[in-house]
Amino acid sequence: MRDVLQDLEAAFRNRQAVAYTALVETRGSTPQKPGATMLVFPDGSQTGTLGGGCVEAEVKRRSLFLLDKGRPEIVTFHLDDNYGWDDGLICGGRMKMLVDPLRPGDDVGYYDALTSRVAEGKGFTEAVVLEPQSGVGAAADRWLVDENGTIAAHRGSDSLPSSLLANVKPLSQRPRAYVSAGVSYLPRLHRSRLIIVGAGHVGQKVAELAHEADFDVWVVDDREQYCNAERFPFAKRLLLGTLSDSLRGLPVDEQTFCIIVTRGHHHDEEALSLLVRKPACFVGMIGSRRKIRLIFDDLLRDGIPRDDLRRVHAPLGLEIGSQTVPEIAVSIVAELIACRNVPDMLAPYRRACVLDELPRRAGQDEPEC
Repeated sequence: MRDVLQDLEAAFRNRQAVAYTALVETRGSTPQKPGATMLVFPDGSQTGTLGGGCVEAEVKRRSLFLLDKGRPEIVTFHLDDNYGWDDGLICGGRMKMLVDPLRPGDDVGYYDALTSRVAEGKGFTEAVVLEPQSGVGAAADRWLVDENGTIAAHRGSDSLPSSLLANVKPLSQRPRAYVSAGVSYLPRLHRSRLIIVGAGHVGQKVAELAHEADFDVWVVDDREQYCNAERFPFAKRLLLGTLSDSLRGLPVDEQTFCIIVTRGHHHDEEALSLLVRKPACFVGMIGSRRKIRLIFDDLLRDGIPRDDLRRVHAPLGLEIGSQTVPEIAVSIVAELIACRNVPDMLAPYRRACVLDELPRRAGQDEPEC
């Protein structure tokens, strides 16, 4: 969505007509899920995708028609033999699309608010009227609701459906797109910060994949030849300096993910000692079980509570037989996504807890891992 909004903003600056399209409801099997977006330009070019095939071609055709008419519309497609033996889309599903034509001079305040929230990584819900109830509002009316349940912007008529705000689900529940009382709700979750300690090959590949998975990436390392914008073009921040200087005052909250993938045992231990007591929702460390046992044992002797270490995901990454750097990065990012999206379902896929392999010390409780 960010790329689509960036191109939309450029079209506004250049006073270029463009149609904003979004998938707002699906039923059954479909090639895309609600929330997918696409821009259609007068020459037929596009940014983004709604799933390809004949449906996308038909959305383009309708978008070009509406660019002349200047009115938004909800368009419905049934994925039967009308839409694509050749494209493999005969799956019986249904897709509803919003098509919103924008021409020079149109009010784009709604899109300014939408772009701002996406750029800042803030959570919100878009509510799109599909079928007006009791004659209130019109199809394609849109309301931007922030994470506090307050209307931040709207586009279309001023008639707010009576149940719209009551039906907005808290983003803390991580809801998926849903429809209620003729309104489609498209949640966009707060972008989580991922702090990668270590700018080596694994850290670089994790950063690339994590950026694509909607994490805001920060990278920490003490080596300028590794921690630089050329190797990490998508990083929000690069923190070059000693681990102690970089990590002590680092802003870490309950939505922050931290992983430790440095070049050696001592750097890993220093980083973990600085991060383990911070309120991050995820702290993970790469390495062999032997290395992790040694580090945990050192930190226990230094007075780090066992319960704090029990929060650490180590060895980091889901157990998928990873060997190469790309495979290791995939296993790490998969664990991050699972922890972010379905934390209650993650336990069966985590590696066995290293703390169980360490001897108990007198007076210390040993809860189950």
